[in-house]
Amino acid sequence: MLNIVLLEPEIPQNTGNIGRTCVATGTRLHLIEPLGFSLNEKALKRAGMDYWDHLDVTVYEDFEDFCEKNPDAKIYMATTKGLNVYSEVKYESDCYIMFGKESGGIPEEILVKHQEDAIRIPMNPEIRSLNLSNSVAIVLYEALKQNHFEGMQLQGHLHRLEWK
Repeated sequence: MLNIVLLEPEIPQNTGNIGRTCVATGTRLHLIEPLGFSLNEKALKRAGMDYWDHLDVTVYEDFEDFCEKNPDAKIYMATTKGLNVYSEVKYESDCYIMFGKESGGIPEEILVKHQEDAIRIPMNPEIRSLNLSNSVAIVLYEALKQNHFEGMQLQGHLHRLEWK
């Protein structure tokens, strides 16, 4: 199972959207404190809709707590500073993809220890960054694609009519 890790997320709507995406894709969500909101916050629940109760989510006190509880985790760090394009790495089916807080990303003190696994989404140089929930979706779906969308429904179905 793939894992999304949010390091100190600040905006509840982003985390709610990411939680919904995790439920839709069968992905675990890991939240590393401090959070910029309460997990009971209405904006979080509204963005996650009625899916939040189905989310496989774990909360950690800090990055060290996360590392201690996931000692063998293969972690890809998504950052605008990354040396590797996100689509050019091979994602293991049980890897962790970490994203930093909206206002500052993953601290450079962490990134320098993970240079080989720092990935980036290409974008115009005038843009500072993409929205966090959009970035998670972009990278997560690449990882899912590389793992053949394991366990996911690949064909759509009409509600009232049938495909010919």
